Amino acid sequence: MEFDDFDNPPAWGATTPQTGDIVRDAIRKEQVIKEITAYQEDLRNMLARVQTVQKEVDKLASGNETLQMYIDNLTVQMAKRR
Repeated sequence: MEFDDFDNPPAWGATTPQTGDIVRDAIRKEQVIKEITAYQEDLRNMLARVQTVQKEVDKLASGNETLQMYIDNLTVQMAKRR
């Protein structure tokens, strides 16, 4: 039994990666990870901002309800005086 074709590349077109390819892929992978980390931080900041704005909206809605009750009470009082 002989293995004359053992050193030939695989028949399916798969090639063994060159050393430069491995290094380039590792650098690219590191860049992608850094980008993802930066995007995650941006999302955290946006979420914090959304939560802050939501609290402000809730506070304003509560203030509007209070003002509406005050207006309604004044309207009723004015109607009673007539």
